Amino acid sequence: MRLSLQSIQNREDWQGYHLPEYDPVKIAENTEKAPRWIHFGSGNIFRIFPAVICQRLIEQGDMDTGIICCEGYDEEIITKCFRPYDNLTIGVTLNPDGKLDKEIVASMTESLSMLYDHERIEKVMKKPSLQMVSFTITEKGYSLRNANHELVPAVKADMENGPEGCKTFMAQLAAMCVERGRACQTPLALVSMDNCSHNGEKLQAAVMEIASAWRNNGKISSEDFEYLQNQLAFPWSMIDKITPRPHPAVEEQLISDGIEDVSPFVTAKNTYVAPFVNAEKPQYLVIEDQFPNGRPPLERAGVIITSRDIVNKVEKMKVCTCLNPLHTCLAIYGCLLGYTSIAGEMEDKQLSRFIDRMSHEEGMPFVVNPGVIDPEKFLDEVLKERFPNPFMPDTPQRIATDTSQKLSIRFGETIKAYMASDDHDVSELKLIPLVLAGWLRYLIGVEDSGKPFENSPDPLLSAMKEQLKGMELGKPVNCEQLQPILSDTAIFGVNLYDCGLADRVIRYFEELMAGPGSVRETLKKYVD
Repeated sequence: MRLSLQSIQNREDWQGYHLPEYDPVKIAENTEKAPRWIHFGSGNIFRIFPAVICQRLIEQGDMDTGIICCEGYDEEIITKCFRPYDNLTIGVTLNPDGKLDKEIVASMTESLSMLYDHERIEKVMKKPSLQMVSFTITEKGYSLRNANHELVPAVKADMENGPEGCKTFMAQLAAMCVERGRACQTPLALVSMDNCSHNGEKLQAAVMEIASAWRNNGKISSEDFEYLQNQLAFPWSMIDKITPRPHPAVEEQLISDGIEDVSPFVTAKNTYVAPFVNAEKPQYLVIEDQFPNGRPPLERAGVIITSRDIVNKVEKMKVCTCLNPLHTCLAIYGCLLGYTSIAGEMEDKQLSRFIDRMSHEEGMPFVVNPGVIDPEKFLDEVLKERFPNPFMPDTPQRIATDTSQKLSIRFGETIKAYMASDDHDVSELKLIPLVLAGWLRYLIGVEDSGKPFENSPDPLLSAMKEQLKGMELGKPVNCEQLQPILSDTAIFGVNLYDCGLADRVIRYFEELMAGPGSVRETLKKYVD
């Protein structure tokens, strides 16, 4: 059988799958008449989290419309992964006991791409019924500048030329918002659901910078600008659900169930996608309650609706203490020790003890408690359920991507807290510096066994490699060569010399570089 609206009518063929408890065709008709929710970024986390939230609300009778999903970057996701399957997705939850919970998600009523369907998207954006535009476009999607903080030429051209015929996504979005204001003046919430700090602020800054340029160039009126400034809301959010690439073991299970044509593929823009999505069960979505045109009752499907301050605190709890620093530690040392599974690392005595001690002893004294989620319980779930799940095919290599961009928020904030404390001192930190030294050792690109490996993509990779040039495993470390890196506040959030941690990081790095096997010996020495 093949995934389609027609095939799921034969419910007997889909034993073991949760099928939508509503008529997808009727929901699609309702959505076309009066859309409430449109989403940009049709990737994996959207299809197995926000789309499932919408499905729950429809099944509970809390919504009678679905989501119009749009793609502004990779149109092949729409043309090859949505439309051939009637916009259905197979959502697969990977439980720690190995059981797969399988569901057919039908809440996505229409699939569009900015490249081919711009007029249709623009029409939807003008509808007064539209309450919410959400985004999962990754943090890079909000950036208007390159690594040198210069405006990208295409963005600059869009700013100069005005709303007509924009080429970049953020400019196209701003232009559609201008057209909405002209058409109906109805307010709207633009909700970033990307896993990045202050995501709503980033989205707002991008849209308003483009709009400001248009106003200053006389391309839009002051009334247009005032609509964007006063009638658009940009709620902040925190999202958390580990969603790896489609896994062969899941594909095999679906094929054994009799489902045809479900194999993952890679698009021309290097997106890994499939008609199915696999992810862990735990999930968190916290959104600032700022919806000037109303909203679906998201809280009835488990979303925490709260204030901006609470959203910010939840994000800091997760990113600075209870999850992201642990992930980065496992990513760095997993690559060095030849692991290809996060769950496999959790069976490693030193690595599991490393993140347990680092989080409890060094992170938790300064954890931000948001009130709506208990940090102790959240951390306990990460250490005992989420990371050890052997059926979660997540890799340290994937998580090691862009590490240079993550160290400042994931470790620098805790270091700053120690620096500002009257009751604690930076000298108490033993394991966080070991992560930072491990990152330097990781940049050498040689496993603890002495075997070379390929570093994951990172915008600073070539620059870091150049600064570490000449350093080899088993040879003396030139400490002065490390000075430009360790003093870089853009990387660590602090100057490690000024805060007193540079010498410790250098000493650890020297021990990690002593020769093959020295990574393991260093872990035994400081973790055990």
